[in-house]
Amino acid sequence: MRFASLGSGSRGNATLVQAGETCLLVDCGYSLREFESRCRELGVEAGAIDALLVTHEHGDHLKGVGALARRHGLPVWMTHGTFRNGRCGDIPDLHLFGSHTPCFRIGEIEVRPYTVPHDAREPSQFVFRHRDRRLGLLTDAGSITPHMSAVLDGVDALLLECNHDRGMLLEGPYPPSLKARVGGDYGHLSNDQAAQLLAGIDHGRLQHLVLGHLSEKNNHPELAQAAMLKVSEALEAVLSLLSQDRCSGWLTLS
Repeated sequence: MRFASLGSGSRGNATLVQAGETCLLVDCGYSLREFESRCRELGVEAGAIDALLVTHEHGDHLKGVGALARRHGLPVWMTHGTFRNGRCGDIPDLHLFGSHTPCFRIGEIEVRPYTVPHDAREPSQFVFRHRDRRLGLLTDAGSITPHMSAVLDGVDALLLECNHDRGMLLEGPYPPSLKARVGGDYGHLSNDQAAQLLAGIDHGRLQHLVLGHLSEKNNHPELAQAAMLKVSEALEAVLSLLSQDRCSGWLTLS
């Protein structure tokens, strides 16, 4: 199994997960043209993607979903709440699930959705399994729940939100209402919250710890990285950070 980010941040998110002959896409927060261009950088044709899974209805995750699904006939998986609140237009091959739905399989990949606290109608994040390897995705959550920690315990790779440094957020340019939203229980994980989650799970199997959804105004990569290394300096060997403006390249689970 391998995965790659096509970009991560408040201006657009998309992640590819591939195992064997199966290629899944999580979110498409880019225009169709931009998404297809970024796919080509990774050697993937958009029409070869087997399914598109959507975490929630905010534009930086949903913007290109409808157009992509219609142009390439992609099956789309999302929660009932995301579908009701999202504006995707017609989706020819739609699969709805609940945030507490049991695992389901798409091709060679087992998908486990799990619910998170975020200011969306029915947000969901995912853990992907291929054979005995598991990849966890966690972005867009304002607080840590026991359920989240249990689902991510012992994963082999983790894409983890480090959205903001709390001090930078409080002193930064956002209006008070937006500061309260981002830093609230249904907003986004701070560096310290991400470190707290990491410290509370078994992270000894991690081959990749990938930090994503970093705020361009309320965080610095060095601060996010330092928060993770406070958990364990050994994590430096598996740590990387995502960018808003470029693809990550493929990261493989051996």
